[in-house]
Amino acid sequence: MRNQRKTGMEKEETACRFLVSQGYEVLERNFYSHFGEIDIVARDGEYLVFVEVKYRKNAAYGYPLEAVNGAKQQKIRKTAEYYLYRHNLFSVPARFDVVEILGKKIRVIKNAF
Repeated sequence: MRNQRKTGMEKEETACRFLVSQGYEVLERNFYSHFGEIDIVARDGEYLVFVEVKYRKNAAYGYPLEAVNGAKQQKIRKTAEYYLYRHNLFSVPARFDVVEILGKKIRVIKNAF
């Protein structure tokens, strides 16, 4: 479990660096509520972006994006609603992106859900 946590933290750091290179401003990492966790909260232009980071060494067990299923999306949505409430940001446009890391390849899926 310790190795999975370390790998997760490393991949989130990789995702943050990639997002910054794409023009995002990282505002917060690992935002927790009783609903769940959001890996990265960022700004992309006028949008507040809630980012889920998913990594797979290879596609043997499916692509990283496939792991962001309906239940995971619901947890992220609820956590994002709480974030908006807590920071009084209801009028800010928001979206949900996924950073998919497959081996050494990385891509951002904007408006993933």
